[in-house]
Amino acid sequence: MNLIVAYLRELGRASLAGWNRFWFTPADSATLGVLRICAGSMLLYTHAVWGIGFDDFLNPAGLIPRESVEAFYGDNMRWAFSHLWLFQSTSALWAVHIAGLVVFALFTVGLFTRATSVVAWLLTLSYIHRLPGSLFGTDQMNAMLATYLMLAPCGDAYSLDRWLKARRAGGPLPDAPPSVATNIAARLIQLHMCIIYFFAGLGKLQGDTWWAGFAIWLAASNYEYQTVDLTWLAHWPILTAILTQLTCYWELFFCVLVWPRLLRPITLFIALPLHLSIGICMGLMTFGLIMPIALLSFVPPELMRRVVERRETPPLETPSEQGREGDRKQTATQPPKGQTSRRGARG
Repeated sequence: MNLIVAYLRELGRASLAGWNRFWFTPADSATLGVLRICAGSMLLYTHAVWGIGFDDFLNPAGLIPRESVEAFYGDNMRWAFSHLWLFQSTSALWAVHIAGLVVFALFTVGLFTRATSVVAWLLTLSYIHRLPGSLFGTDQMNAMLATYLMLAPCGDAYSLDRWLKARRAGGPLPDAPPSVATNIAARLIQLHMCIIYFFAGLGKLQGDTWWAGFAIWLAASNYEYQTVDLTWLAHWPILTAILTQLTCYWELFFCVLVWPRLLRPITLFIALPLHLSIGICMGLMTFGLIMPIALLSFVPPELMRRVVERRETPPLETPSEQGREGDRKQTATQPPKGQTSRRGARG
């Protein structure tokens, strides 16, 4: 009985230590800095695109009038606030729209980041609430990333805020100190991606085409989305079956495979051809880019700085080199033999 109690106590202590280490270990902001630039660029682009069909989508008398939005949300309409409903004239809507694009641009370059990150999040939700039925997975990913980046000091790296601070200081600044908020934001993005992929894979298992192995062929032969002719896959049924199964089970087990250090590079590498092929072959380029952008949250900050800043890591010492270094330190701390003997004689 004592062994069981001791085991449970140790299990609880180790679990609590692991939980605190996972969530509350201070982390460098380099990864979130790159993530802010990429996600902010996507926010800027996707919202700028609404300007192409501005009157159709954002005008109160356009394709999505208020009556349709109220019917869509029903009793939840009071929670779907959008600042765009406050303006009726086209010129006022254009002014507000351009002001929103300026906020997204400032957030991307990291100017007044603590403020612009919050405003960018509010604007993203506001456009989503205004345009139900006209949104895709890219818009949902934009909202998710804007939410978590708002919680962290994502302007502490690769930002105009950091550059201006260094200029005021009169010289280069050391890296911003690691923070718990940075780690929490990164962990939330990572866990959210695990949930997305798990339920995407689980949903595929409910379809017969994924079990049969020709779901990829149905997507490739769909002329509604086809931008690259992939009908040649009809002559390679084994290839389409392999791609179908690989896609399904990679999504299903992503939440397990991405955490071991040795498996993480392989797991993330598979995501690149998977999502980029969706963008290139099916015309969903923004969605094909936003998913790898979110997966940047799994890149360690020290590796991100090595890539972005071309930092070199110090070479690892071999055991023989470490032994010689220890001998040199020991020799340096010992007085000469003659001096020791003379001191001993005087004593």
